[in-house]
Amino acid sequence: MRTFHILLLCMLGATLVSLVACNAAIGPDNCCFTFYPRRVKRSLISSYDVTDFRCPKTGVIFVTQKSRRICVDPSLSWVQGIMKTVDENSF
Repeated sequence: MRTFHILLLCMLGATLVSLVACNAAIGPDNCCFTFYPRRVKRSLISSYDVTDFRCPKTGVIFVTQKSRRICVDPSLSWVQGIMKTVDENSF
């Protein structure tokens, strides 16, 4: 009976350790899974972030003046133009 309790306690401890380890996994915070299909006005964008390399798709997240976040495709020329404008205006 005592062996059974020790075994049960060990199994419970292993389960708790595995749960804590899974919740502590570090991954990307912001990823783009779909891209906004239309152009965005340059005047609406205040900043941008590039998605983490661990995300399934490389993307750019535009942040509007109202703090809305819009995922766009970084390979599009209009996206690159807005990124360049934001970079030039931030310095």
